[in-house]
Amino acid sequence: MKLLAVGASYRTAPVATLERLAAPPAEFIRILDRLVAQPYVSEAVLVSTCNRVEVYAAVSGFHGGLGDICAVLAEQADCSPTALANHLYVHYDAAAVNHVFRVATGLDSMVVGEAQILGQLRDAYHWATDADSAGRLLHELMQQALRVGKRAHAETGIDRAGQSVVTAALELAAAHFDGDLAGRSAMVVGAGAMGSLGMATLARLGAGPLTVTNRGADRAVRLAESYGATAVPMAELTAALSTVDIVVAATAAIEPVLTRPVVARALAERDRARGPLVLLDLAVPRDVEVGVAELPGVEVIDIERMAALLAEGPAASDALAVEQIVTTEVDSFLNWLRGADVAPTVAALRGRADDVVTAELRRLAQRRPDFTDDQRAEVARTVHRVVQRLLHQPTVRVRQLASEPGGDQYAALLRELFDLEVPQTSPVDTVPDVMETDPAPSTGGER
Repeated sequence: MKLLAVGASYRTAPVATLERLAAPPAEFIRILDRLVAQPYVSEAVLVSTCNRVEVYAAVSGFHGGLGDICAVLAEQADCSPTALANHLYVHYDAAAVNHVFRVATGLDSMVVGEAQILGQLRDAYHWATDADSAGRLLHELMQQALRVGKRAHAETGIDRAGQSVVTAALELAAAHFDGDLAGRSAMVVGAGAMGSLGMATLARLGAGPLTVTNRGADRAVRLAESYGATAVPMAELTAALSTVDIVVAATAAIEPVLTRPVVARALAERDRARGPLVLLDLAVPRDVEVGVAELPGVEVIDIERMAALLAEGPAASDALAVEQIVTTEVDSFLNWLRGADVAPTVAALRGRADDVVTAELRRLAQRRPDFTDDQRAEVARTVHRVVQRLLHQPTVRVRQLASEPGGDQYAALLRELFDLEVPQTSPVDTVPDVMETDPAPSTGGER
């Protein structure tokens, strides 16, 4: 079984494509079921954030697995696999492990070093476990990815610049107000995880007065009470927009919430002396309609624009340190993977030897019925001891060789020489405690 990572991110696809690919949590299990129902895919994990949609899969063949995954992703995006192919990246085996570990450490994030992706990977792992789409290979991969991500943040300073996307977006917004948001009125549209983080960050930066609106009024009220803000009904969105300087939009709506007519009416009622109305669109699908950016007096900062503007990253030494951690951990995982590949073959070889010994001892008992029980027992111990000694060094050596590059050929050679049938290893039944430890809040980050 081989590893395959296929996906699209802010690096390879426009926001419009990511919007079409993005999967709400309610769709995760359906998509995972579709993936593992494909002929070449036996295990799958789906990661869907505002910056990336990726599938990690255990496949029985590269081309077949790639075709299966592309078909499901194209179905999700409602387009042809050919149209989607230009926006996809593909990583296989060692490159797939390297990619997953780079994602977990924040090296592949828009804001390099941000820690929230760990929480999002953990959530993806939970969904795969609930859908029973993660087997032995992906259980091990995801557990190690979470551990590697935590190690990178514990042993290096990569998260010194690893702000959340919300923090980075507000820093970009501050450039329109002489670099300071203190005293600037702001509104958060959406009271979910990203909206809550936006409210917390605005409060920390001294912005105010603060307003929040949400389709579910109760959540807006609770969030407002936590930060001394005002909750307004969604029906009063236009009026509220006319009184603020900054808007953080982060809903889970399928269609844009801040449409061109809504924003245009708000601008007509707004005092132009306030300066620009800065809209931070942190949602995928987007909350701000495309045409809004054309309106005079509006500045729209969305995921696509952030990717172009966020040029600063962590110190080179910190990034290099994390790259070294990833390299070491990838080698370690590949060694485990090669050993895991040969282990069933070694077990099958020992099982074949036991079957031969048992058959010969049974034949001996029939030919020499005069042997006492003690004599039969002594012969059995002797034969077993001889077989174990004969197999010991070859099996130890094949495990050693299997941990080296190209080591999978030794297991295949053993199976061919001894005509061994090695059953597929069944997925593990339990998920270790690493899943129960939240490596980072799943708010913010790549959302």
